[in-house]
Amino acid sequence: MSNVQRFDVGARISEMAVYNGVAYLAGQVPEDGSLDITGQTAQVLAAIDKLLARAGTDKSKILMAQVFIKDLADFAGMNAAWDAWVAPGNAPPRATVEASLARPEWKIEIVVTAAV
Repeated sequence: MSNVQRFDVGARISEMAVYNGVAYLAGQVPEDGSLDITGQTAQVLAAIDKLLARAGTDKSKILMAQVFIKDLADFAGMNAAWDAWVAPGNAPPRATVEASLARPEWKIEIVVTAAV
């Protein structure tokens, strides 16, 4: 059986765990809460790219994405950033849910799993 590899382990969460050929990312949130939904989404997607690279994989191997958006009125703006980012021909299964987020300035949080 494979060992679990954890990245950026904190007292409460790890940013990512890799096990048995799958990378599991914690919810990624924007660094700059003052940006609009498109800017926040782009920041989150860039953070996902960096974590996936550390695991030896990339966005073309995402198995599932879960998007938590504060206000569905921002759906089009989020999709604009998503569509510019997603790997052509490799759009993953995705769920988008309106949700309250941990900080009021956050407009989006994204969780992904990816094959390594």
